[in-house]
Parts: sequence; C-alpha cells; structure tokens
Amino acid sequence: MTTPLRIGFIPLVDAAALIVAVDKGFCVAEGLDVALVREVSWSNIRDKLNIGLFDSAHLLAPVAIASSLGLGHVKVPIVAPFNLGLNGNAITVSPALHAAIMSEMEGDPFDPMATALALARVVAARRRSGAEPLTFGMTFPFSTHNYQLRFWMAAGGVDPDEDVRLVVLPPPYMVDSLANGHVDAFCVGAPWNSVAVDLGVGHILHFVADILVRAVEKVLAIRQDWSEKNPDVLTALIRAHDRAAEFIEQPHNRVEVARILSSPERIGVDAEVIQRTLDGRLKISPDGTMRESSRYLLVGRQGAARPDPAQAAWLYAQMVRWGQTSFSPQALKVAMAVFRPDLYDAALGREAKPIEASDAIGAFAGPAFDANDIAGHLAAFEIGRPKP
Repeated sequence: MTTPLRIGFIPLVDAAALIVAVDKGFCVAEGLDVALVREVSWSNIRDKLNIGLFDSAHLLAPVAIASSLGLGHVKVPIVAPFNLGLNGNAITVSPALHAAIMSEMEGDPFDPMATALALARVVAARRRSGAEPLTFGMTFPFSTHNYQLRFWMAAGGVDPDEDVRLVVLPPPYMVDSLANGHVDAFCVGAPWNSVAVDLGVGHILHFVADILVRAVEKVLAIRQDWSEKNPDVLTALIRAHDRAAEFIEQPHNRVEVARILSSPERIGVDAEVIQRTLDGRLKISPDGTMRESSRYLLVGRQGAARPDPAQAAWLYAQMVRWGQTSFSPQALKVAMAVFRPDLYDAALGREAKPIEASDAIGAFAGPAFDANDIAGHLAAFEIGRPKP
C-alpha cells in the first residue's frame, strides 16, 4: 500500500533531490507514490500548495516565510523540514553591461564589492547621459534572488528601487528576456545562467556564494496542517529526500543524476550543463572561461539539507529592510519557526543540535548577522526602506 502525493516543482537544478527521490525509487521505497508536476512560475507553485492541489512543493524559502506571515497573499502556515539546496544562484549580465562594468572595475572582478562599486559608476554615467535605467530580472518579490541582487547593489551605493529597475520573470524565461534586450541582467538559479553563457548572450558576473557564503535557496515546503495530520508520511518524505541528497553528492553518481534531470519532463536542458552545475565548475563567459567553486550549489554536503532558523531570520530581515513588512518580534518568531530542524532530526533519527543565532550567512558586507539583533543588522546599512 503506497500513499499518493502530488508535488510541484520548477525546472531548476536545485530540485535535484526531489526529482532523484522519485526517479531513483527512494520515495517508493518509503511507501510513497509521488507524481511530480512541473510548473513555470513560483506563484503557481505557491497557490497550488496553499489550496491543497499539491501536498508538497519545491519552493523558494522566502515564499514559505511570506505565506506563513500572510505577506503578499493569503496567510497559509508552511513548514520546511528539509532544505533542497543552499546557494546555486548566479548574477548574469549582458555582454554590453559586462563590458561597461569591467571598464569601471577597480580591483578583483570576482570581489562583489568591487563590482558593486563599478556598477554604481555605470549607473551614474547612464544617468548623466540620460539613458534608461538598467533592468534586472529576478524570479519573485519574495525570493532569494531579489534580496541577493539588492544586497549586492546596495553595498556599492546603488539603490535598487531608485537607480535601476527590478522586474519579475519566471526562471525559464530569463534567457530569452536577456537575449531580446528586455533585461540587462538577471539573478536566477541553475541551469539558466549557464544556458545564457552557452548561447553567447550573457556573462556570469557572480556566483551567489561570492555574496553570501551560505544562502538557503529552496525548501521542501508542506502546509503546517497537513504535516500535523500526516506525520508518518512527512517522515517518509524526509527520509527519501535525504537518501536522494546523499546519492547526488557522490561524484560517481553525477553523470546519472545529470541524465535524470535533463529529461524533457524534468529540467529539459543538456545533461552536460547540469553536470557542470553539480560539479561547481561553470563556464562564465562565452569565450570559454571557466570558474570553479566548491560552494556553488550545496544539496546535501556540509549539512546543507538541515533547516537553519537563522537563515529564516536573515530572509525576514531582508523583507523588513526592503519595506515588504514592518518588524515585530512575534513575526520574527513565526518566520524562524517555518524552518523545522526538529522534524528533520526526528525523521532521520539524529541527535538534535542546539539552534544558534550566530552568523550562518557569511555576507560579504556589513557585520556578522545575529538573528537576535535584527535592528542592529538593519542599522548597519544606509540603503533600505524599512517601514516605520
């Protein structure tokens, strides 16, 4: 007897644990009959999860928090007992913007502060010449991509609401939008940065791992009421995904994983591009320049799969910084409670670890993040628009 489940996902490499858990039979081994449903936009994923058309979902971590707080949509409490990935995003710019930034560069082009300052000089020059503001694509208002772009730009003195335009685009539409000149740059997850480079329409300027050492990206999201009614199914889901994450992180499995993910009903891009992502070895320029990072995308290694409430606190702080909500201690508590290391530990029979509020983010600018001092975090930055 198996339990049927419907789980939604977006075609991104950080859905790997979800896809491998199903396609390698790890879910069936746990008594789960999972139908994966490919979607194109995060609003579709959120809405179908919230109203019960999906039992679980591959979801942007900030959307789980926003849904639990009732920000931007109806209030539906969500729990995230498993991280599907840390990092994995990149900022890709058009050849023209890349040339403009490099012409203003002072210092290391892989240093996000140097590029942010160069971007500020490009923005100022465009303003003086009367040119239109640069347009940056990101995937959703409540997205890591939005906050990561803003954090990077603002560190160099670029106000993301006044000096440039930020627009929402579904991940699979990013490359065409860059090629058609609708955007000058975007921040998105793999494989779409690599696809833009391979087509010759973009340069990867930064891995998000340059900006934040550890940035939670996607979570396995479940409605809180469903999780409480189906504890055994939830435990089985966590175990299946843990097996999948361990499988993915074995280098000798990467060829098979890339082949699974490349199928048209999953991600639908060339397996070689996906394998580069999993290996953290990406082509960053159409001229073939390669760059490697051991932190590019963490699926299961280095404790990546275990939810960290301090990561939720950082995301909530960004919502406050950019005026999506006002700060309250109770809302912070709700946000941090979305991430459930207790469920993760219980499902895997592992000893619970103490939850620390110390800096688990590793941002390139500003003081170390302390989840117990959101006010101090916000006060450290000149640019932002927190509500009174």
